[in-house]
Amino acid sequence: MPEEDSRIDHFVLEYRKTNFDGLPRVKDEQHWELIDYIKATEYTLSGLKFDTKYMNFRVQACNKAVAGEYSDPVTLETK
Repeated sequence: MPEEDSRIDHFVLEYRKTNFDGLPRVKDEQHWELIDYIKATEYTLSGLKFDTKYMNFRVQACNKAVAGEYSDPVTLETK
């Protein structure tokens, strides 16, 4: 987490499966899975079924009043 005087209270992580290499496409997109209220700058995502080659991830910083913009999606390989 940022320094204690920071306005960030927690993070939201969203991820989805995709079957292609590169940036997300509009056609055949999967819905975003949500993990809310992450209090650390690291998170281990477990229980995934690795039936697709790539996954898209994005993060959002939140405080008690409002949520910020999502980060740009990042595509990772899930070998």
